Amino acid sequence: MLRLLVVPFRAPSLLLLFGVAVVMGNHWSLLQSEQIDSLGIDVELFWVVELLQAVVLVVICTMPDLILRQVSLLMAASRAISLLVVLLLVITAGLYLLHLSLLADVLILASAILLARLDLTRIRVVPPPVVMAIALGLILLGGIWIGQQISMPLHLSLAKLFAG
Repeated sequence: MLRLLVVPFRAPSLLLLFGVAVVMGNHWSLLQSEQIDSLGIDVELFWVVELLQAVVLVVICTMPDLILRQVSLLMAASRAISLLVVLLLVITAGLYLLHLSLLADVLILASAILLARLDLTRIRVVPPPVVMAIALGLILLGGIWIGQQISMPLHLSLAKLFAG
């Protein structure tokens, strides 16, 4: 049990992942109010999409070999499935490129997840992919939840904390 408590200090990218998640959660909570006012998007739908995006990123970043193997097998099975997968990837990439701020969020989260995974590999903590996905997902979702609970922009909260 003590070895698990020391892991964040041996692999500091886990703390970085948690910090990025807190900042993203705070950023998304501020973005939520803008989206509701300007586009009329429902709050629950906004958070479902953002959290689904985060979970998909964790799965893709922790199990790329398993996912690519399964997708390759599907694409090899049929030309129709191959076309469907390519169209899905092109449409998804196009949607992200249309909204570059979403692409930036995805790239930041993916980089933090991959750094944490690499840091864990460096210290030879390599659990099975499903366990790794669950652990990194819990760290990411916990950080997003804490960031969402902060009611003002994070940089203003930190300035008040250190000033007073």
